[in-house]
Order: sequence, then C-alpha cells, then structure tokens
Amino acid sequence: MQKSFVMIKPDGVQRELVGEIIRRFEKKGVQMVAMKLMKIDEEKAKQHYCMHKEKPFFNELIKFITSGPVIAMVMQGEDIVSVIRGMIGATAPKDAMAGTIRGDYVLDMGQNIIHASDSVESAEREINIFFQENEIINYSLATKPWVYSIKI
Repeated sequence: MQKSFVMIKPDGVQRELVGEIIRRFEKKGVQMVAMKLMKIDEEKAKQHYCMHKEKPFFNELIKFITSGPVIAMVMQGEDIVSVIRGMIGATAPKDAMAGTIRGDYVLDMGQNIIHASDSVESAEREINIFFQENEIINYSLATKPWVYSIKI
C-alpha cells in the first residue's frame, strides 16, 4: 500500500476547513493511518521545505507554515499520491479546477490551505519528518455494504 503525507496548513485550520477537507478524503475512500494537530517549529519547517532553500520566497514559506497550528496526516491506498494530488488541485488558484479542494477554497497562492506529497519519495521523506513509525497505524478498513430490501 502506498502512503502519502498531507498537511492542512495554518490558513486551512484558521478558516475552520479541517472537517470539510477530511470529509472529502473519507467520502473518496482514502484511508487515514495517522493524524495530529501540531505547531511546526522552524527546524521542521526548514526540513520540509528544503527543496526551496535557495528560492527568494523560502523565508516567507517558513514564516507562514510556523504561524499557527497545522493538521499533519498520513494517508494510505492504491496510487494514493496521485489520487490525493488530483483531489487537492493545482497550486496556483487560477489553475485549480472547481471541485478540487484548492479550486473550491483558495484565492491566494501563498495561502493555499493544503499540502500533499508530490511523489512517493517525497511522501516517505515528509512522513519521516512529522511522524515516528509507531504513530502510523496500519489497519484494514471494514466495508459495510448497504442491503436494500424492497417488498412488492
């Protein structure tokens, strides 16, 4: 089973979109195997955004992601990285399709409410930054098909 890292950023928490975002994942059938509310310190933020270290917006990224609480999650499923990326939509609000999380809730690229790993390799690296192995709970989802009885 593939795993992906997902984070609801400080603006998503402040706008009280946590329940809505998690609901979307649950309705899709995405399995959550870890979740925690946390405030990211500067060291973790720099680890998370290390690929942007030389870019001019790096300090703003660090300032934003450490500005308030986030919800860090690990999701699991078949081809889960691309499934989640499709659900969240493009980073730039003008490119995010309606029906995606960013397409429905984001107007500003700097505050785009959610992060999701862009590859299996990134997922592994990001999960290891925010979670210890014993915090990830592997379990099987129980399926409960509804049976409809029609009396004629």
